[in-house]
Amino acid sequence: MSIESHLAELNRRHAALEDELRDALAHPSIDSLEIADLKRRKLLLKDEISRLKSGVTIH
Repeated sequence: MSIESHLAELNRRHAALEDELRDALAHPSIDSLEIADLKRRKLLLKDEISRLKSGVTIH
């Protein structure tokens, strides 16, 4: 998988998590732990996207 296609997939997943988070925040019955998990997963994707764009990889 090329870097560009990997970045596109990560951006797609990040946007999907953003939509899921927005939907979850609109429903008061959603558990705060689920909200925190969505935010954590979104941040991890954002960090990975940033690393790939900067050319830095962590092993």
